[in-house]
Amino acid sequence: MEKSAASTEPQGPRPVLGRDSVQVPDDQDFRSFRSECEAEEGWNLTYSKAGVSVWVQAVEMDRTLHKIKGHRHLVVYLASEGVSSQEECRMECRDVPAETLYDVLHDIEYRKKWDSNVIETFDIARLTVNADVGYYSWRCPKPLKNRDVITLRSWLPMGTDYIIMNYSVKHPKYPPRKDLVRAVSIQTGYLIQSTGPKSCVITYLAQVDPKGSLPKWVVNKSSQFLAPKAMKKMYKACVKYPEWKQKHQPHFKPWLHPEQSPLPSLALSELSVQHADSLENIDESAVTESREERLGGAGGEGSDDDTSLT
Repeated sequence: MEKSAASTEPQGPRPVLGRDSVQVPDDQDFRSFRSECEAEEGWNLTYSKAGVSVWVQAVEMDRTLHKIKGHRHLVVYLASEGVSSQEECRMECRDVPAETLYDVLHDIEYRKKWDSNVIETFDIARLTVNADVGYYSWRCPKPLKNRDVITLRSWLPMGTDYIIMNYSVKHPKYPPRKDLVRAVSIQTGYLIQSTGPKSCVITYLAQVDPKGSLPKWVVNKSSQFLAPKAMKKMYKACVKYPEWKQKHQPHFKPWLHPEQSPLPSLALSELSVQHADSLENIDESAVTESREERLGGAGGEGSDDDTSLT
């Protein structure tokens, strides 16, 4: 898909689903998210290799922001000295049905197997049949501090397509940790579009405030290496998922069968929107890339080894 010429007008983040209070997204929110995923104006192609393309869109703002969007796609927004860039990495998922990719993104136990960036992830509570609250922490490229988020996540099948999206909330039992930087998901999610019985396209759109000014090398590395590699790992995980799932509670899919959910219920009144300005901002703009990162080691990239997906 070709992107149109870059817009001359800077774009900034919109409010969390346009709300100041915690609410479960409605049909209009899902339609709006889909429209954002499919928008093409204002993107510049910065990387295209081996079937993977990355687009970047600059975002000028008062504080730093990460925003990501992509197909076996990834779009990422990384901030650099007050200017945030939006990135989109696109790749079709051949030999992977849309419903399989949807299951992979939901299956938290399987994610611990294939997502080498994850430090810890778990579901906290159920809000409705298609919404919950969860925790996710991840490794950043060394020597940056690692991040975590608490998010309200919701999902919706739309015929043969699917949407999963989230935004940050505050939970009284999970305050920011001293060993991690609490980031803010303004709006993040996936649009999975079926292109046939055994193929699909995934768009990952993320508008995230990392709560810090990040060095330019992180922005460049994300678009040139980290984003494409992350999508390739997801694709490998999708190919291996049916075999793995047959050995691990094959009929347990609470995202499809909410009556299976073991999570406790939680009232929306127990949560509040996590605003970025209420969290500490970390200045990492002067941090230099570690030797391990330059040589292609771990610390935010992960390994190509997929032997754990068994």
